[in-house]
Amino acid sequence: MSFDRIGVLGAGAWGTALAYSTQAAGRDVLIWSRETEVAEALSSGQGNPLFLPGVDLPAIPSTSSLSDLANVDAMLAVVPAQFARSVFEQLNGLIPDDTPFALCAKGVEHGSLKLMADVLQGTRPSAPVAVLSGPSFAIDVAKGLPTAVTLACEDQALGALWMESIGRPEFRPYWSNDIVGAEIGGAVKNVLAIACGAVEGLQLGKSAHAALISRGFAEMVRLGSAMGAQPETLAGLCGLGDLVLTCSSPQSRNMSFGKALGEGRSPADILAERKAVTEGVATAPGVVAIAKRYDIEMPICEAVANILAGNITLREAMKGLIERPFKAENVL
Repeated sequence: MSFDRIGVLGAGAWGTALAYSTQAAGRDVLIWSRETEVAEALSSGQGNPLFLPGVDLPAIPSTSSLSDLANVDAMLAVVPAQFARSVFEQLNGLIPDDTPFALCAKGVEHGSLKLMADVLQGTRPSAPVAVLSGPSFAIDVAKGLPTAVTLACEDQALGALWMESIGRPEFRPYWSNDIVGAEIGGAVKNVLAIACGAVEGLQLGKSAHAALISRGFAEMVRLGSAMGAQPETLAGLCGLGDLVLTCSSPQSRNMSFGKALGEGRSPADILAERKAVTEGVATAPGVVAIAKRYDIEMPICEAVANILAGNITLREAMKGLIERPFKAENVL
């Protein structure tokens, strides 16, 4: 069994890549775009020149009207974290309340400090929820390059249905029952990628880069464990795997943002040039606030949040990190 008709909420780079891959898996796909010109380009086989330029794609049925999604069997939700609640609320009355959702955006909602599964359950409480997360650049998936991700949901039968629906040899989902772990891994790695990019921009060397990834992973595990995540989830695709990818290539929006910071540019100037959302910027203060709730130390994430808020300079943040007291290493 599989979901035969799948809607995709959001036609950014990742939403477009998932729509392409899901269509290649044999499903009928309809992707919703806020931008009419993007919907028209995708439907006519011109690809997505706004958010995924230079990638040839087949025609993907697209719409700019949410009501057109009324007859889908399941939904891949790929709208950025800070816009998810609004879009979910607009779907009420348009699609059945029990339509399954797989959440593909990563982050923490401002104000409420909720993860995306909590946002969905607060707006669409009858919707079965899954989380799709893992080391996956949109351009790789859109080009059909091999990719593996985590598909997290509490119900294994639902997980099997999702895997059968969107999986194919080039896009391998692995089931987990740990929704919290999948969400924490996806959210925290974006913040850490900004820090890793800053290290590269400051030309502090590969040794510092590796240390930051390792100590950042320790922060991820501490927070996830406090929130009930399974350590093995965070050591897998949606935790360590995604962290390594996002922190190791300027192709990552978050790492490239951090690199530009390290080269002396201001956050406002960097963001002003970008069409796509840099999730780590919005997520950093939320991650730090959640850590304080649980009395968890996350010095790297806190440094990123303070830099973005203008509380400290990048140089001051780096000085504070390397001058922390010596202590025993503790990751898990």
